[in-house]
Amino acid sequence: MSQNSHITIEEGSTNVYADLGYADAAEMQRKSQLAAEIARAIKARRLTQQGAAALLEIDQSKISRITRGQFRGVSEAKLLELVAKLGHDVKIVVGPVRRRAGKIELQFA
Repeated sequence: MSQNSHITIEEGSTNVYADLGYADAAEMQRKSQLAAEIARAIKARRLTQQGAAALLEIDQSKISRITRGQFRGVSEAKLLELVAKLGHDVKIVVGPVRRRAGKIELQFA
């Protein structure tokens, strides 16, 4: 690089999917977090993909796709179910009504 070259760096948000322009960015981020937790839980339990598939009662190929971050076509509800089957408690809290649209967020203990 020459001394006259300039590199422009743009700071992103906390949601890479929003930065990339996805219309469903918030949902994609939540699903990504759930998929990552599924992968962590499978690793922590030292399960093979076949063992995880048997425990979770889904195809091994679907486990493979989810743990590689390919979760399009898998609902948030299904991902939450898989997290629960891997031993996590899942708690959904509905808060008070507000004058603006509510938000959905995940917390991992």
